[in-house]
Amino acid sequence: MTPPFPLVIFDVDGTLVDDTVFVWETLHRHFGSDPVAIRQAMDDYLAGRISYAQWFEHDIHFLKKGGATRATIDQALEGMRLMDGALETLATLKAAGVRVAVISGSLDLVLTRFFGADWPFSDVFINRIGFDAAGDIVSWEPTPFDMDHKAEGLLELGRRYDLPPERIAFVGDNFNDVSIARLAGRSIAFNAKSRRLMAVATVTLLERDLRLTLPFLLGD
Repeated sequence: MTPPFPLVIFDVDGTLVDDTVFVWETLHRHFGSDPVAIRQAMDDYLAGRISYAQWFEHDIHFLKKGGATRATIDQALEGMRLMDGALETLATLKAAGVRVAVISGSLDLVLTRFFGADWPFSDVFINRIGFDAAGDIVSWEPTPFDMDHKAEGLLELGRRYDLPPERIAFVGDNFNDVSIARLAGRSIAFNAKSRRLMAVATVTLLERDLRLTLPFLLGD
């Protein structure tokens, strides 16, 4: 039987991974970044005064200034864990013939930490950091699909798999998921933290167990 939503897209922070709201906040607290400068950069991005790429580079600069390396970033992520039911939910969807993908403003290191090098996702749109042999940050690549641009990521995957938006589902938790939730055929505000997201989502789940999403992702 063909699943009602052949593609399900997940957010990462607060959705697939628990004990963080945004990984950037977790990292900046760990490395002692100037909270005023960090907040100002985000405000500048949201106001359109700088690009997403400029905001990303600004935050990388502060992480490096605080001593961020591959090893110390991994230490900063130790307090995070997989969301309850995450592995079972992904396995159940894949067994039902559903592609699972990620569109997130998180970091590739988060997925690698919890899923290993062999991610279970057909597609991953996420921020990436590169390291040299010593573990120092030497490169970075911002995702083109965060905040309001998450919806563009959904359209890109729809073209890739010949699926209209109404046959794509999305699961996310916060304000930066509003645009993609509005576009998806079914959207779940999971572990919801944003009234704006809850207002546009098809379903709202306040509990923190991803298995609760399955009836809505696999049912009509």
